[in-house]
Amino acid sequence: MSKQTILVAGSGFAGVWAALSAARAISLAGREGDVEVVIVSPEPRLVIRPRLYEAVLENMDPDVSELLAAVGVRHIGGLIQDIGVEGREATIVHGDGAVQSIKWDRFVLATGSRLATPPIPGLADHAFDVDQLVSAQRLDAHITSLGARAETAARNTAVVVGGGFTGLEGAAEMPERLRAALGSDAQVRVVIVDPAPQIGADMGDEAGEAVRAALVEMDIEQRPGVRLTAVDADGVTLSDGSRIDAATVVWSAGLRAHPLAAQVPGEHDAVGRVVGDAFLRAPAADGIFVTGDTVKAATDAVGNFTVMSCQHALSLGRVAGHNAAAELVGLNLHPYSQPKYVTCLDLGAWGALYTEGWDRQVRLTREEGKKVKQEINGVWIYPPAPDRDAVFAMSNPDFVIVP
Repeated sequence: MSKQTILVAGSGFAGVWAALSAARAISLAGREGDVEVVIVSPEPRLVIRPRLYEAVLENMDPDVSELLAAVGVRHIGGLIQDIGVEGREATIVHGDGAVQSIKWDRFVLATGSRLATPPIPGLADHAFDVDQLVSAQRLDAHITSLGARAETAARNTAVVVGGGFTGLEGAAEMPERLRAALGSDAQVRVVIVDPAPQIGADMGDEAGEAVRAALVEMDIEQRPGVRLTAVDADGVTLSDGSRIDAATVVWSAGLRAHPLAAQVPGEHDAVGRVVGDAFLRAPAADGIFVTGDTVKAATDAVGNFTVMSCQHALSLGRVAGHNAAAELVGLNLHPYSQPKYVTCLDLGAWGALYTEGWDRQVRLTREEGKKVKQEINGVWIYPPAPDRDAVFAMSNPDFVIVP
């Protein structure tokens, strides 16, 4: 019998942990010689996407080649262009343009999400974002270059569009980033824009109030209830007709599932995620598992669903990888469940806001919250050392992400 293949698309949080978990399940069943795990991404690196709002971008894409090799996972450099739903044969395009086909027995879609970029005039030409490492590096180079410009109100002003987590964290970092480039005494202006009636409205009453108070303390202007209508080289125009002169405009308004998700038949949600079953299978596509930001799945039995976050991706990946392998090697499938939900919002010089529960009850603020955020950002979400036994101990689908 020829060797069976589990093909994992993407080496982000969900993809890496899906591959590790699948390798663990194969090992448990004693089937290493019968089933192989292959992961496809441009490079064997895990981009630490939740940290790309930060000023220092070192070690934001750790190499996972040794980690994958330690558990027998093979990496192929390239992008999956076509899943091959019907014939179970995916098409991979390599960086040099070469095309490769690979047959699969189980497919795990873990290609993540992409920043939604609507056709707002000037947005593509003049705005920055921190969605991918290359775009975060581009923003950093731009901010660094501001010091060489003549002083104007626009040079000293940054507008952050979008009041979600990425927008809030990016805005909170911006005053210090601008002063680092322009001088500690520079009169900087940072404005956060969002169509919600209040900045931080989706955080709930208690947490939202804390967010708004933190922004006031950091002298970050809040412009709720308006949308971005145009961007040019010198600033932005908003839906109320007002204009803000700004040399730095950062777009952070919303995510959509990776386009490959559209190739998976069946129900999708409003942002393109496949609605998965309890085992993270795509119900209308036999042999395909969906995980990370490409799946909408119930986290509990009381009506909560996954959000696009590494907190969920780390567990979703483990479960999808295990189940993809379990179907091939005869192990029991594991239902996805992640009832505990927390958030930890970095608010720059103010500190951080740590909440628990879907109603976001505030548990820690300021420096206490910052310590937790630093632990999460610096330790919890990074890939483990390439120690096979230790990795397998952390790869089981029951592994608790948030204690």
